[in-house]
Amino acid sequence: MENKQEQWTSKLGFILAAAGSAIGLGAIWKLPYVAGTSGGGAFFLIFILFTIFIGLPLLLAEFTIGRHTQKEAISAYKTLAPGTQWHWIGKLGVGTSFLLLSFYSVVGGWIVIYLFRSLTGGLRGMKAEQFGQLFDSTISNPTLVIFAHFIFMLMTVLVVQGGVQKGIERSSKFMMPALFLLFLLIVFRSVTLDGASEGIRFFLMPDISLLTGETILFALGQAFFSLSLGVSIMVTYSSYLNSQESLPKSATSIVGLTIFISILAGLAIFPAVFAYGIEPAEGPPLIFIVLPAVFSSIPLGEFFFVLFMVLLLFATLTSAFSLLEMVVASITKGDNKKRKKATLVTGFLIFLMGIPSALSYGPMSDLLILGNNFFDSLDYVVSNIMLPLGALLISLFVPYRVKKAVIYEELTKGSNMNKHIFNIWYFLVKYIIPVVIILVFLNVLGIFDLF
Repeated sequence: MENKQEQWTSKLGFILAAAGSAIGLGAIWKLPYVAGTSGGGAFFLIFILFTIFIGLPLLLAEFTIGRHTQKEAISAYKTLAPGTQWHWIGKLGVGTSFLLLSFYSVVGGWIVIYLFRSLTGGLRGMKAEQFGQLFDSTISNPTLVIFAHFIFMLMTVLVVQGGVQKGIERSSKFMMPALFLLFLLIVFRSVTLDGASEGIRFFLMPDISLLTGETILFALGQAFFSLSLGVSIMVTYSSYLNSQESLPKSATSIVGLTIFISILAGLAIFPAVFAYGIEPAEGPPLIFIVLPAVFSSIPLGEFFFVLFMVLLLFATLTSAFSLLEMVVASITKGDNKKRKKATLVTGFLIFLMGIPSALSYGPMSDLLILGNNFFDSLDYVVSNIMLPLGALLISLFVPYRVKKAVIYEELTKGSNMNKHIFNIWYFLVKYIIPVVIILVFLNVLGIFDLF
C-alpha cells in the first residue's frame, strides 16, 4: 500500500485547487485586454456562453477519465485504452505543461519584480509615460529577468514538493480565498472612482453591434483556455478525488468561480481605465504599463497596486502548481517517495527551458522564428496548436473510446444527474465540441476562414 496515491482531503480543497489552476493569468491578465480589443460586454457575454456550453462539458470529460482510473494522465489513458496509442494524449499534456510553464514562469518573474518594486516604493513618483520605458528596460535586463524567473520557479517547486494535501491543497485553501478578498477590495476602489460608470457599462452592457466573427473566435479561445482544458491537468487533479464526490457539482463550482473571477477582473480594470481616459484596447501591457499609471494617480493607489500584484502572484502560482504537478505526477505515478527529487529535477529543467524565453526581449531579441522571438513563438505553438489538439483528442477519446455505461456510472456517482441531462452532455461532447474545436483550430492556423 505504500504506493497508494494521495487524495484531496475535502471536496472544497479539490475545487479551490482546480479553480486555482483555471484562474491564472488567462482570467486576470488576458481576459481584460482581449475584452478591451474585442467589444467589451459583447465579447464577455459570448465568453460566458462558451464557458458553460463547451468548457463545462469538456471539463466533465476530463474529470471522468481521472476519477474513474485514479491515475495520472498517461497511465489513465493506458488503463482505459490498453494496447493503443491513446496514451499519447497524456504525453502531449505533459509536454504542453512543461513548455507552457517554462514561459509562464517568466511572466511570473515579471510579477515578482513589480511586486518587489511596489513594496519598496520603486514606482513612486513616476509619470504615466515612464511606465512603458520601465517595462521595456525590465524585460530586457537579462540578469533581473532570469533571477526573477528562478524565484518564481523555486516558489512553485517548494509547494509541489509538499504533495497534493500538504502542498497544493493547503496553499490553495489560503491563496484562493485571499485572492477573492483582494479582488473585492480592488473592485470597490475601482468602481467608486469618478467616471468609473463608463467602464462598467463598457464591460457589462453588451452592444451586439460590436460582435464580429473575430470576437466570437476570441471568446471561444478564452473560454477554452480559462479552464485549463486540453492539457489533461484536470485528469490528473480529478484522479486525487474520492469516488463519492459529485463530478457535475465540482465542475459547475469550478466554472462558476472562473466566471466570477473573470467578472471581478473586468470590474477591477475597466472602471479605472475609463476613469482616467485610457484606451481599453491597450493589449498585453495593460497590467505592467497602464495599471501602474492608473494606480499612481488615485488616492491610496500605491497600496492598491501592491494588493493587485499580490493577487496576480497568487493566481499565477496556483496555475503554475497544476502545470508542474502534471509533469511530476507522470514521473512519480503515485509514489510519494519519488516526489521531492522528481519535483526538484523537473523544476530545474523547466527553469533552464525558460531561459531563452526570459532573454527574448534582451540579448536574444534578434533570434526570430518565423518573424517572432522565442517567447512569442513558443506561446503560439503551445496556445494555438498543442492546447487545441489536446482538447480535440480528449473530446474524441471520451465518447468514442470509453464505454458509455462507464461514463454514465462515473458522472452519476454521488450526484443527482439524470439520464436526460447525461444524454445532452454526451451529445455535446460527441458531436458538437469536436466540430467546434476543429473549426477554431483551422481558423487559428489560417487554413480555413470561418467568418
